[in-house]
Amino acid sequence: QVQLVESGGGLVQAGDSLRLSCAASERTFSGNAMGWFRQAPGKEREFVATISWSGGNTDYADSVKGRFTISRDNTKNMVYLQMSSLKPEDRAVYYCAAFTGGTSRRSSGGYGYWGQGTQVTVSS
Repeated sequence: QVQLVESGGGLVQAGDSLRLSCAASERTFSGNAMGWFRQAPGKEREFVATISWSGGNTDYADSVKGRFTISRDNTKNMVYLQMSSLKPEDRAVYYCAAFTGGTSRRSSGGYGYWGQGTQVTVSS
């Protein structure tokens, strides 16, 4: 069964921290790089961060570099996004996705499996 379930979103104040979690099924998770994307109201979905299967390679959007950290626990089929120093512009629905190939890991087109998303709202 293909499944990705995000959790951990909520309403926070600017400057606060939040950790998103993504629980994946074995089929979705095993051997795949994983990524986080986000979509703000009226905007296209954008790349946030990605992590390789081993966890040894990570990449971030410039807008979150130094503030967000992606990690994974392969023993639990979990991916995390630790977000700190949150800004109002970080407000979006955050999606977890499994990379299935074909293009750059920064491109949503390379991700064949997606979660339903979790809302993050940052008040100023």
